[in-house]
Amino acid sequence: MAQIFPRSANALARGSLVVGLFLVVAAGAALYGFARSGYVTRQGLVLEQPVPFSHDHHVAQIGIDCRYCHTAVETSSAAGIPPTSTCMNCHNQIWANAPMLEPVRASFRDGQPLRWNRVHDLPDFVYFNHSIHVAKGVACVTCHGPVDKMPLMYQAASLQMEWCLACHRDPVANLRPREEVTNVAWQPPADLAALQRELAREYNVQSKLSCSSCHR
Repeated sequence: MAQIFPRSANALARGSLVVGLFLVVAAGAALYGFARSGYVTRQGLVLEQPVPFSHDHHVAQIGIDCRYCHTAVETSSAAGIPPTSTCMNCHNQIWANAPMLEPVRASFRDGQPLRWNRVHDLPDFVYFNHSIHVAKGVACVTCHGPVDKMPLMYQAASLQMEWCLACHRDPVANLRPREEVTNVAWQPPADLAALQRELAREYNVQSKLSCSSCHR
């Protein structure tokens, strides 16, 4: 029986398999990178806000404690967004006529809250409780990054499940004294590891890897 395909067809078939495999691997790598990109996770993305609020200015330069604005962080699952009246405690005297702050004054004057765009926005199927983490000695900067160096707020971490699990597997490495949780300028002692082990015993910190810890 005469040969139907020339010998070169063997090389072409092998080459096609190699190219096909390469394309599959490249597509998988592209999807993997895309799923972890800032476009999907919003990591590093600065969102437009009704007022360009600077944590750098208010936290680092003025020294306002996180809890002055985020009043519920120690007692509630949500840290809380401050009402306009909190802003006006200062801004009825400081920069009282600044054009940039007109939305704040209008909100206070009209009784309509400002519509802030949430920077750290977890999916609805994820449960996160701020008060539990604060009580266990997990600092604000652990999740929110160096907010005192952010002229405009952005999401410092990916907030993907693998990022959360990295901490939940070994939470001891992220502990500090409760009274230092909101202190963005805290300087850890030389024997930090020993301190964290002691805090883990005192605060009863344990690894939490059950699905129901976050998915309820």
